[in-house]
Amino acid sequence: MILTLIGARPQFIKAAVVSKAFLDSGIKEIIVHSGQHYEEKMSQVFWDELRIPHPFANLNVGSGSHSAQTAQILVGFEKIILELAEFPEAVLLYGDTNTTIAGALVASKMHIPVIHIEAGLRSFNREMPEEINRVITDHVSDILFCPSDSAVEQLKKEGITKNVFNVGDVMYDSFLAFSAIATKHASIKKLVGDLKDFILLTLHRPVNTDKKENLEQILSSLGQLDSKIIWPVHPRNRANLNKIALPQNIRITEPLTYFEMLLALEECSQVITDSGGLQKESYWAKKPCITLRDETEWTETLVGNWNQLAKDNNLLEKINIKPKNAWSPLYGKGDAARQIASITKKLLAI
Repeated sequence: MILTLIGARPQFIKAAVVSKAFLDSGIKEIIVHSGQHYEEKMSQVFWDELRIPHPFANLNVGSGSHSAQTAQILVGFEKIILELAEFPEAVLLYGDTNTTIAGALVASKMHIPVIHIEAGLRSFNREMPEEINRVITDHVSDILFCPSDSAVEQLKKEGITKNVFNVGDVMYDSFLAFSAIATKHASIKKLVGDLKDFILLTLHRPVNTDKKENLEQILSSLGQLDSKIIWPVHPRNRANLNKIALPQNIRITEPLTYFEMLLALEECSQVITDSGGLQKESYWAKKPCITLRDETEWTETLVGNWNQLAKDNNLLEKINIKPKNAWSPLYGKGDAARQIASITKKLLAI
């Protein structure tokens, strides 16, 4: 039995395709939700559409400081494992959240093999909590599934070579699968109407949003663009916007569901973001992206200017730079989940 711990929106998206692959391969899986994030509308559709079993338990940790959140997951997840009728053959984790690091620490201390999906990524910025989470998780993992050759090479540099596999990115599996059904579950007409050629904006990282002067500078630069901008605003940033005059070309909306985001990607002309996952999804949607950060874990997207790193002081000079290379697939062929299921079944003999 595989015990999967998830807790953030991107992990639901990834788990959907991997859990289905496990189901198709005859691998028993129990899912535990940490409660770090939750969106009923999105989650329910995933379970129903792909026949994924509902979470066995929800730790309901909610929001809080990194330490408080991680500590609550540590205690709660260990308790769940001790109460299970069947001891897990492995604990499966995704990405780089507090849920991920907590699950890795619990499993490794209980001598349960750790499977890490999305291993080997590095921003080399230790000020990002996610960087600490992913590095530690990789170093206590027993089976590491990487999305790219560069991730495999990074693990090798850190002395991790056993049971390391480049299977591609499960997020690409999700992108392909859900793009085909998104219109069945969502519409963005109420948000953008008949607007075309708009820029899709997402901002959530504290370095960009928590300091008023940083957010003002970014919005001032965006306000100089001719294009209309659609900005789904995270609830934690709503209060900050009350203190700032919003440029007329920026329209804010409620957060988009995953399906609405896929439709917005299809309709937009360009993406500006400080997200990690949206950089890849922009590439897969063949839309140029500007990332408002100094670094990216997804360096392959930078080739040919499909993705560009920028800060507020050079955003305007990069906005009109077009991709100079033809689009070609990145991060696998969309069969990462099937490979993960096959390799896991063979290595664990389940």
